[in-house]
Amino acid sequence: MSVSVWARDSAATATATAAAFAWDGPRDGPLALRGKRISFIGQDMRNGGISSVYRSLYLAALELGWTLDVYDGKGDVRLFRSLLKDGLSQHLDGVVLAGIDIDEEFQDIVMLAQQKAIVLVGWHAAATPGASKQLFVNITTHYEQVARKAAELLVEADSAEKGIIILNDKRFRIANAKTAVMKDIIAHCRLCTLLAVENMAIGNVNQEIPAAVKRWNQQFGPRWTHTLAINDAYFDAMNIPLASEGRRDIVNIAAGDGSYIALNRIKSGKSQQLATIAEPLGIQGWQLADELNRAFSGAAPSGYVSSPVVVTSRLLNQLKGADIDTLSNFKEHYRQIWFARAKAAPGQPPVR
Repeated sequence: MSVSVWARDSAATATATAAAFAWDGPRDGPLALRGKRISFIGQDMRNGGISSVYRSLYLAALELGWTLDVYDGKGDVRLFRSLLKDGLSQHLDGVVLAGIDIDEEFQDIVMLAQQKAIVLVGWHAAATPGASKQLFVNITTHYEQVARKAAELLVEADSAEKGIIILNDKRFRIANAKTAVMKDIIAHCRLCTLLAVENMAIGNVNQEIPAAVKRWNQQFGPRWTHTLAINDAYFDAMNIPLASEGRRDIVNIAAGDGSYIALNRIKSGKSQQLATIAEPLGIQGWQLADELNRAFSGAAPSGYVSSPVVVTSRLLNQLKGADIDTLSNFKEHYRQIWFARAKAAPGQPPVR
């Protein structure tokens, strides 16, 4: 290929990549209200998606002049409740619940928050995005898109027969919903066989994956060719056990969440994880801040639902070190909403 042709093709690829990440989120909303105090309660801060969305929210909170406290639920429901109750006894303006299913077990705490006029927003706190009776808004991509993209990527990878294990954490509604979609797609694939659906708590992967890989290899042998998981964390612990079993042929695909560890693993090309269907965690952290600001201002939720991103080594190489969501320039769009000068009355100076 000549230099000119290579340059033209590279430019076309860059243009196509940028177009795919064009901003499709809100462009207007209330100006920033400063001085707010927020608590972020993560289901388990070892979860790469939760820790990543927290870091993004932290950066947004700095710009807004908010105080952001973070608490680790450590995967313990009793600790979640204790942290929530303690938080509601303080002078908070809002609480972010990350990865914590808000179901009937939390109704008393939800009612207490509502009585105290403390805004509750969620990240993966329910299976679907949007407002609910419990939350001002829940932020997540559509689980059907995430699960479908993961399963279809596996199905379309090649024309060989495939034996698939799905890894699920049945404690979470969104995880069960993803698993159901993936099972359905596999059932309609002529060359696919679902070998097993394994339940394993995300927080236990480091302890349980090594023995599980050995067991799966003994049970299924060469019939096991692919693994689908509802979260990248399962593959954080899988490379060494697969190598120990001599199974460098296994292909892994995650239906969420696109943690930094997973992205680096995929980019290196040294992992058996082919792809992750990533949440745009940078965008979602700033969206959490924007939705809280809307609630504080008496405005309605934005209605924005970000789209999941199919992340492969090819995409990461095209991005040349940029985060998967930075091409959308989302920070500048939110800054325009929060800090744009308000229109002044005729003859008056503009105000902020």
